[in-house]
Amino acid sequence: MLPHERHLPEMLLRERHLAKMPPRERHLPEMPPHEGRPPDAHCLRWRPRLRWAHESDPPHTIPQPHNRNNTTAITQPQSHKGVTMTIHKRWCAVALCAGLGLAMAASACSSKTAGEGSSASPGAAGQVTLTVTGLLPGSTTAAYQGLADQVSAFEAANPGIRVITMDYEWKATTFAADLAGGTLPDVFEIPFTDGKTLIANQQIADLNQYIKQFPYDGGFNPNVLQYGQGTDGDVYAIPAKSIYGVGLHYNRDLFTKAGLDPDKPPTTWDEVRSDAKAIAATGAAGFCQMSNNGTGGWQLTVDTYARGGRMETVDSAGKATATLDNAATKASLQYLQTLRWTDNSMGSTFTYDWGSINQAFAAGQCGMYTSGQDVYTSLVQSNAMNPDMYGLTMIPLEGADSGVLGGGTLAAVSVKDTDAQKAAAVKWISYYYLGRYASQEAAVTAAKLSLANNQPVGVPELPIFSDANLAQYEQWVKPYVNVPLDHMTGFTDKIGAATLINEPPVATQDVYAALDPVVQAVLTDRNADIDALLTTANTAAQRAIDRAQTAS
Repeated sequence: MLPHERHLPEMLLRERHLAKMPPRERHLPEMPPHEGRPPDAHCLRWRPRLRWAHESDPPHTIPQPHNRNNTTAITQPQSHKGVTMTIHKRWCAVALCAGLGLAMAASACSSKTAGEGSSASPGAAGQVTLTVTGLLPGSTTAAYQGLADQVSAFEAANPGIRVITMDYEWKATTFAADLAGGTLPDVFEIPFTDGKTLIANQQIADLNQYIKQFPYDGGFNPNVLQYGQGTDGDVYAIPAKSIYGVGLHYNRDLFTKAGLDPDKPPTTWDEVRSDAKAIAATGAAGFCQMSNNGTGGWQLTVDTYARGGRMETVDSAGKATATLDNAATKASLQYLQTLRWTDNSMGSTFTYDWGSINQAFAAGQCGMYTSGQDVYTSLVQSNAMNPDMYGLTMIPLEGADSGVLGGGTLAAVSVKDTDAQKAAAVKWISYYYLGRYASQEAAVTAAKLSLANNQPVGVPELPIFSDANLAQYEQWVKPYVNVPLDHMTGFTDKIGAATLINEPPVATQDVYAALDPVVQAVLTDRNADIDALLTTANTAAQRAIDRAQTAS
């Protein structure tokens, strides 16, 4: 195997080998299908003013680092809903990954098996070996090739560092075992919601001494950096990608087939219901809903926020209380119940998670579903979606306190890494995730590489650094944007007026897990008792919240 080929998946290596063989000797055994799940990013010509309501910040004060580049107005009224922040931001077109690195996933790509090239792996004299999360399993060969090109370029610029990409998907339930068993990569991705738990458990490395080595002297947007900070103010995880707001994704082809106008997507929940019924008449599911592996609770929280409710409140003393049985959550479940049992517009699959619902949507089986606006890249990379069929619009908002759930991805480093590996990891994170924001050459190179490998350039995300930085970056990559922006104006023209709300701050994944069975029951049992289901879920969530706050 050539050195640069160690980052390529087995399928692509076989194809290269076969291409060199005489035709009669070519035989490619059937490969098992890959399954995986990512996330991702976009924007260009819109510059909205965003209000980010930190619905219930963690029960401690996080020192905010000075950001000389970010012009953010922050107000912090005391209320049971936590901190409300008014943020003047820009959205921008982003060249997907620093040349494909931005496959919004918590898992990766490579021909490497678990454990190979791990932190303990010896390298050449004086050389540091670094294992990193790459693309999701199942990504296209073009995406894998793009990642391999990125690694080769990084190694050429940093001859003392050897990078090996590996398959790794973040799961809260298996992280501790991965860490203890040595199968965790040196650099890995985690959701915003899990950063503080890992910091409190001392399971990720403190990177504070390296903060000035990141672009713009580490002048990150404090409103995203806070998710990677500990109570001591130190930075443990770096805002990396997929800073998202949830939108309504729809299949333009199915809209047309159902006699609907794909340029006029629904703007209210009543219109979503009406359009879903029309699409269901074509034989496809009009509306699909996630319900499995924590995604049911995640999307039910999205629906709750859109109707003005909250899953947790935090009092002035920092004590969190579960409020899963609020009126907005009940209304959201009753709405799903109507679509499922009255309209029969949700198809026949009710156990979708993030990966499987993306597959179904890309395959033309779902007319509409809700997810982060950044999912476009994954739909193209991992699910081979035809961009022409894709549409994105705002999730309908109802009520004075309604808003859009927002989140993102942090890059973290294993607590077991040596100082040399931490220093190498900082260089990789700066290059792979953030380099395009700091250099026109890097931005243009990444965009051209993405185009050469038929990968998306221009998926929306919030600013990791400053408004001015994104304005500059927007100009650098504008000629290379290849996503269907005209199909996304229902989202991009309106997101600036919406309030972005953080995910529930305490025991987030436990709260979501408690809600999964509720969503599943509503979709599979015509007589599901919503009140009783939410009472049980709220009790379970409160226990998890109490454990988390006691431990901290």
